[in-house]
Amino acid sequence: MPASSPVTPAPGELEIVRAFVNTLDIESGADLMRDPDAWASWASGHGLASQATAADLRFGRGLREALRAALLANHDRAPLPTETIEALDAAATRSRLTVRFTSDGPTLRPVGTGADAVYGRIVSAVAASLADGTWSRLKVCAADDCRWGFYDTSRSRTGQWCSMSICGNRAKQARWRDRTGRT
Repeated sequence: MPASSPVTPAPGELEIVRAFVNTLDIESGADLMRDPDAWASWASGHGLASQATAADLRFGRGLREALRAALLANHDRAPLPTETIEALDAAATRSRLTVRFTSDGPTLRPVGTGADAVYGRIVSAVAASLADGTWSRLKVCAADDCRWGFYDTSRSRTGQWCSMSICGNRAKQARWRDRTGRT
């Protein structure tokens, strides 16, 4: 699903996690983390001033795919996969997250700069959403050729597709063709 998709944004800071996972459009192959210029354009488009080296982007692509695995696990209400926990821990260390206390309670803030600050902000958003119960609604499309991140707004928390009219419809048509033997 393209970046201009009609997918509902995630609430608050969780939106940065959804947007980060969607820096790779699996269907088209477009990767906004392919090089420092593409990354800088994506980051500035999300209000993030961020320079990145090739090593920063390699790390970020690993973090992104570990998050994608976690969002896929959310379909089954499974705990965070081990690879995701390890990637989040590594990102927290790189960004030098610290706890800050405000009148609203504690928050995690990255001390690092550049891409590491962005990764720290992502870790902070994941931690906050795990604490407030919104994490389980952040998912990736069930279609293998899509895997676009979306926020599940269904009452039952059982949404499967980034777009029912696109990926959901394709899946229904494929099941119908399998059942009827039509091509």
